[in-house]
Amino acid sequence: MKQLLSTAILSLLAIGAFAQKNDGTTKSLVNAEKDFAKSIAKSGDKESYLEYSLASALVFRPNPVNVRTFYNAQKTDENTVTWEPNLAKVSRSGDLGFTTGHYAVTGSEKKYGQYLSIWKSENGKWKLAIDLGTSSNKPLDKTAAKFTEPKDHVAPKFMNEKQLKAGKDIISTTEKTLNTLLKTHGIAAFGGFLTEDARLLFPGNEAINGKGKIISFYNGMISKINLKTNGVDKAIGSDLAYTYGVATVDYKADLRESFNYVFVYEKAADASWNLIVQAFVPADR
Repeated sequence: MKQLLSTAILSLLAIGAFAQKNDGTTKSLVNAEKDFAKSIAKSGDKESYLEYSLASALVFRPNPVNVRTFYNAQKTDENTVTWEPNLAKVSRSGDLGFTTGHYAVTGSEKKYGQYLSIWKSENGKWKLAIDLGTSSNKPLDKTAAKFTEPKDHVAPKFMNEKQLKAGKDIISTTEKTLNTLLKTHGIAAFGGFLTEDARLLFPGNEAINGKGKIISFYNGMISKINLKTNGVDKAIGSDLAYTYGVATVDYKADLRESFNYVFVYEKAADASWNLIVQAFVPADR
């Protein structure tokens, strides 16, 4: 009997490890996230987040906090959360990817919204690095899934700390340039930094897809945005990166609000870095 139990436990562990396995494809990332959702449904938030996250992972609740610090202080959550990705992409080097989609919380409280998760590879498994969710007062419309596979596989084997830092500095400089242009040219500056099929996640709204619709949304309600970057990371394959920080938003209605943000950047054919996803959540001050 002990041997049978041991075999069963090892089998379950193997299944969990396989589900998180990273083979460098977007499909493997989507599978890891779906398995993460099943784990939460079965074991709850605390146990699942601790299992599926990097030790350094940040969760925005609403301000960024280390995942272990946050969930080790939490009691068992009796609410049920369900979600499914509808947009996902993985870097050519297979070490960084993102997923985003709708979520719904049911139970003692009901909540709806959209999430953005940044995933990194650790020991051949996908692990959460960033987790953020916007909120809405009603269920959101379903969005057709778009999962983009890497065009090829490029993974430099030898990169020292200096080279890694230089890569991140490029992203920091890009965001500093964006912030400078936002100050001098206003919201229109985003036009030069958004991909044509970019997505914006903003509280209380459906996902806003496409450069034109995003610019129109910004122009309709916001007069100024100032960005303060607090963190940067980049795929070693030099095609995906992300930043996070605090955005001060001045509305046209003479109101100012602070948001935590996470931006995902994608490298274009001309070597410029452009925004593919932007997500904002109100900051707790």
